[in-house]
Amino acid sequence: MDSQIHKIHQQLVDKKISCTALIQQKLNALKENTNNTVNSLLNDLALQLAAKVDTKIVNGDTIGLLEGIPFGIKDVYMLQGTYATASSNLLKNYKSPYTATAIQKLLDAGAIPIVKENCDSFGHGSSSENTIFGAVKNANNSDLVGGGSSGGSAVNVAKDYTIFSIGGDTGGSVRQPAGYNHVYGLKPTYGRISRYGLMAYASSTDCVGPIAKSVEDIRILLNVMSGKDVKDQTTYASAEITKDSISNAKAIKIVGYFKNFIENDAIDSKIKADFLTTIEKIKAKGIEVKELDFFKSDILVSTYYTLAMAETASNLSRLDGSNYGNRIDDKNLKESYAITRSENFSEETKRRIVGGNQVLSQGFSDEIYLKGLALRDAISENFENDFKEVDIILSPVTPNSPPKIGDSLKDPHAMYLSDAYTVGFSLGQLPTLTIPKGTETGLQITAAKNNDELVLKFANFLKDTI
Repeated sequence: MDSQIHKIHQQLVDKKISCTALIQQKLNALKENTNNTVNSLLNDLALQLAAKVDTKIVNGDTIGLLEGIPFGIKDVYMLQGTYATASSNLLKNYKSPYTATAIQKLLDAGAIPIVKENCDSFGHGSSSENTIFGAVKNANNSDLVGGGSSGGSAVNVAKDYTIFSIGGDTGGSVRQPAGYNHVYGLKPTYGRISRYGLMAYASSTDCVGPIAKSVEDIRILLNVMSGKDVKDQTTYASAEITKDSISNAKAIKIVGYFKNFIENDAIDSKIKADFLTTIEKIKAKGIEVKELDFFKSDILVSTYYTLAMAETASNLSRLDGSNYGNRIDDKNLKESYAITRSENFSEETKRRIVGGNQVLSQGFSDEIYLKGLALRDAISENFENDFKEVDIILSPVTPNSPPKIGDSLKDPHAMYLSDAYTVGFSLGQLPTLTIPKGTETGLQITAAKNNDELVLKFANFLKDTI
């Protein structure tokens, strides 16, 4: 699909639509939607900003490319004065005291936020069912999950309720729901976009990620949000990616894929067959394809969840009802802390906190946590060696198609394994893009660190190849 941002920008400039009418239309659609994607609508703010855009157009002033474009925000980001619930009971009445850097950059460019979007509570889940607002329903089949944890964001883009949405990706939380709902979702190189104002899940892999319907829109959003931020010391300055620079993929000579991802009993037979068909189409274009060896998927999942749960336990220790959230008083301070957390956290969040405290506890940290850190280093080293041999790594996004709503809640282990093909790239802090091509749940394009441009190049190439 062509760029929705360029299309709507031109319609606004040509006065074929008013910004106020556009925003009201999207707000009405979101209000009436039956996919459970909405945590809160930003009616007043959105319409105030739309009126300003309309005034500029009437006065003959030039408007920027993103000015007046409606977008959604996963409900784990700060937007000053609006609810930031993380889809949790603990923060259901919490309002943001400030705005996240990535969101502020979009506001500065004139984009208009219209909705805070449903997601797994605190990002804990792969199905967007662990939420007080009800399970997010898949855009293509309402009996299936929307994916997680950025399910509401992906579904809103797929259903055209938003032109783009900003999700958060820790172990696949943008890429997997993008695949489930047939849209584009990017996890950029770790540190390219500031995490300031994003509620921390696992700080060493958390990334701000755009979801949209075209490669061009992903490129525009990545450029706007990227850059060094004094409030996030992991950030770095990065060069702008131009439209022309991603229009030619001649620099990509060798594509690799992990043989053990494909020759695996866990992968659905159709996803496997479709992926191998894609490989043949790439070969037919004169690109060399190379089989790579990698860590087994169960090792990747266990390493990721060991580290992610440890970081979760640490990051969420501040949420005890004293400074943030829905406090429940009991007979003493200790009991107040205990009941506040016990009653207000979801079962999945509690499972991750308990698991994290276990791997960090004395007697276990050396055996489990430090081993997880060593494995993460080995995984990163493996990637460095792979990218000496190949330009791009291609993989399925998920081993299976989206499950029915309710199935993941019955079997958390199966939910964790649905992340088998995404978590490795998170541990390596690599740029990875889901494209809605190649298999039922899309394909994942990955490049070496800081090589986000190459990912977009190959996505454009595949757009016309498969």
